[in-house]
Amino acid sequence: MNVKINKLVDWSKKFCYSHHMDHTIIMDYKPYSPEWHRLRYLKEAIDRYFDDYAPTEIILEDIDTILSARSETALDEYTRVTDLQKKLRD
Repeated sequence: MNVKINKLVDWSKKFCYSHHMDHTIIMDYKPYSPEWHRLRYLKEAIDRYFDDYAPTEIILEDIDTILSARSETALDEYTRVTDLQKKLRD
């Protein structure tokens, strides 16, 4: 516990804080940078699931659906590129 408190004190010297609905999070990013916005959007999305009392299974299914769609899109793109490369070599 003491180690966690010491780390929190160290973090408070170098990180900025974001306040939203009485939830304070420590952000390791320059305010308003792309990284800061990504973390903020992710936090807001997760907060929305909890505010809506979404079951854990729904949260996991939604994350899996998003990752699956992203993976399928990446695979389709890879297939298109490799098919074009094969045709260029033939």
